[in-house]
Amino acid sequence: MANKGNKRPPLVAPMKRFAEVPKKAPKKKSRKKPKKQRGGIMGFFRMILRSILRSIWWVTLRASVIGALVLGAGVAYYYKDLPEATALMDDRARGSVTMMDRYGEVFAWRGDQFGGLVLATTVSPYLKNAVIAIEDKRFYRHFGISPRGILSAMSINMRAGRSPLSGNGGSTITQQVAKRVYFSDLRSMERKIKEVPMSIAMEIKYTKDEILSIYLNRAYLGAGSYGFEAASQRYFAKSARNVSVSEAAMLAGLLKAPSKYAPTRHMGRAQDRANLIIGLMNDQGYLTRGEALNARNNPARLSAAAEKRAGGYFADWIMESGPEFIIKDTTEDIVIRTTFDERVQKAAEQGLDYIFKNKVKAGSKAQAAIVVMSRDGAVRAIVGGRNLGIAGGFNRATQALRQTGSSFKPFVYAAALENGFHYNSIVIDEPYTINVPGSGPYTPKNYTRKFSGPITFTEALKGSINVAAVKVSESIGREKVRGLARDFGIENKIAKGPALALGASEATLLEMTGAYAGILNLGVSAKPYGVMSLTIQGDTSPLMGKSSKGSGKRVISENAAAELIYMMYKVVEEGTGRRARIKGREVAGKTGTTQGARDAWFIGFTADYVTGIWMGNDNNAKLTGVTGGGLPADIWRETMTRIQEGIEPKPLPMMRPGSVMAAEGILEQAEHTLSIPQQIRQDIRQAEKDAETIMKTILGIFKGKN
Repeated sequence: MANKGNKRPPLVAPMKRFAEVPKKAPKKKSRKKPKKQRGGIMGFFRMILRSILRSIWWVTLRASVIGALVLGAGVAYYYKDLPEATALMDDRARGSVTMMDRYGEVFAWRGDQFGGLVLATTVSPYLKNAVIAIEDKRFYRHFGISPRGILSAMSINMRAGRSPLSGNGGSTITQQVAKRVYFSDLRSMERKIKEVPMSIAMEIKYTKDEILSIYLNRAYLGAGSYGFEAASQRYFAKSARNVSVSEAAMLAGLLKAPSKYAPTRHMGRAQDRANLIIGLMNDQGYLTRGEALNARNNPARLSAAAEKRAGGYFADWIMESGPEFIIKDTTEDIVIRTTFDERVQKAAEQGLDYIFKNKVKAGSKAQAAIVVMSRDGAVRAIVGGRNLGIAGGFNRATQALRQTGSSFKPFVYAAALENGFHYNSIVIDEPYTINVPGSGPYTPKNYTRKFSGPITFTEALKGSINVAAVKVSESIGREKVRGLARDFGIENKIAKGPALALGASEATLLEMTGAYAGILNLGVSAKPYGVMSLTIQGDTSPLMGKSSKGSGKRVISENAAAELIYMMYKVVEEGTGRRARIKGREVAGKTGTTQGARDAWFIGFTADYVTGIWMGNDNNAKLTGVTGGGLPADIWRETMTRIQEGIEPKPLPMMRPGSVMAAEGILEQAEHTLSIPQQIRQDIRQAEKDAETIMKTILGIFKGKN
């Protein structure tokens, strides 16, 4: 209804319009589960574990930083002192000795042989690849150490039941270089620690090829060979630049164990090792399957010189008897031209082997030694024992001092012949006793326990009559016998009593053989020698040489020597040395058996060679059924038959009964026993002078031919 009249509308204030405040949307409920309150024991342990891990992280981080700083300092420390690479390629403590025979052929090596520098860039690629394949296949990819290789080596060691650090080391080629050059004398753990910074320093200083070159030149590969060039020359007589696949694999196989895999010791084992490396080269892509198969079908073979392995005892003698300041102490590489004769050496070895196989009881431990030399003392062959080709073994020919027995008797008769006696002088074989001051009575006994009465010197020597030898020695004086033996070359102490005549003194086989050479040399001493010249490798002029002419001195006259040779010829023809006879050749010699049969000797000669044989036991035990005229004479015959094969027979330079020389001795004895007028005596003297002139002429002709 409308307002009418005075009615006012109700007093209502107009409502103000304010912007509406939007209402907050209701919070959506979270799908996440509400965090549980972490408390209790599990929460405590979680907190402890989290703290430990955080601590380990910070300790590891700090240790890594410190380790890196220490490693960097170590690398810098070693780096600053590293020389040029070539300075590390040859650092041997001593030089090498290469020995050549009388004809100029190499037959032995001693010392630390170094064949000369080879480089990774010039060596045979087969050899380079073989070394990398077997030693460090990631060589060109790592920085000096190979964590993967170390972990792999530790795993292999543990699987084999060893400690992780024993056995395989996982060393890279760089680490091996560091070890060989700087740390070879350190203990394993200390060395391993120092190898790491040194290896990294080397990787920074040198190129990979320089490091590999150091390795190729410093590696020891057996038989005194340092470096692959020396080993290649030693085993294959060729440069390491030219080796084939199979040869390269065999050389690389020596790195692990030079003695075990040396082809000179065990060719089959060396070839098996080479085949393993050929397989690795194939697997790593260095060889095709066809190349690997061809290498296996054509295995490496030793050179002729390495195959022979001749003259081991001879080479040892050269090393022990040569000038120490040159052969043993020098760092130079030496080449020695020797008197060694391979043909003669083989003959001696075969002769010894034949007798021991056919005439010595199986299982016998008896030993034997042989020395062969020319009449001037040039040693041609040495057999120092039944074990042949072993370098450094005990050399019974040059090192063993043994009683000489009756082989000493020629020196007794030589002294007598030089003092007026002759081959037909008489000595009475009868019971004989000498009173030795301080020792009492001495009564020599004959081997047969019998006596022969009056006999000539020749009969006494060929029958090796002990009583006769002692009586002759006492007659002319022991000092003369001792002095003559020394002049002929017996350098060791000679007995002073009457037993010296029966070989109570000790000597080496080399000494005795050399002394007999003086007899064959018609009374002029012949000192044994083996060095003809000694030269530093690369030089043309020798440092020293040996001249056989005029080196000896006259010990007895030519006439006395000629008579003695005749007496010794009779020993072989009719006496105790009959088993040494060689059909168609004149042989002279003397047997020797010591008291108790502990040593047995036969030393004899033809016109060309003097050969000495000794038999005995190393422990000085008694020989069973062996005398000098038995097995030693057999060995002598077998040896000399082989040596003289193809050589024209020559007569011995001996007195021959019925000759002018023999007549001279008869006339001298007649002069002392008969009353001869003065004129006849003068005629006899003149005849003696004429005979001497004729004999000297004949002997001169003989010497010229020989």
